[in-house]
Amino acid sequence: MFVVDSPIGPLGVAVEGDTVVGVHFAARPGPPGSHPVVAQLEAYFAGELTDFSVPFEMRGGSEFERAVWGEIARIPYGEMITYGAIATALGDPGAARAVGTACNHNPIPVIVPCHRVVGAGGKMVGFGGGLDRKRKLLELEARIALARAWS
Repeated sequence: MFVVDSPIGPLGVAVEGDTVVGVHFAARPGPPGSHPVVAQLEAYFAGELTDFSVPFEMRGGSEFERAVWGEIARIPYGEMITYGAIATALGDPGAARAVGTACNHNPIPVIVPCHRVVGAGGKMVGFGGGLDRKRKLLELEARIALARAWS
């Protein structure tokens, strides 16, 4: 695992070969990496990258969690969706809490953007990295999306 400095704190990134297999918040200081994901994360935080192209593999999780992670991976940059909307898309409108739990178990946050999932009415709830990090990620994306729309 290596560490990527970011505006939301150090991120621990686990890779196997060319594939990202994990991203962890509040990583302890460690060796910097030279994997392509480093440049992509730096570009994302600089507002220059809106879609990650680095290969990643979602490991573990139940069938339901993997389905949630698949839905999350399709949320466009700068947009948000509710836990309930994901539950409905998966055919179980009453599973919003289970969607939240699956989001919390996302092994590759930021790249698989669970921060884009919010509570009913856009309420800022739940995030494995803490609500402050979630807010910063959403503000970054909103600012960049707005700037691009006006340019």
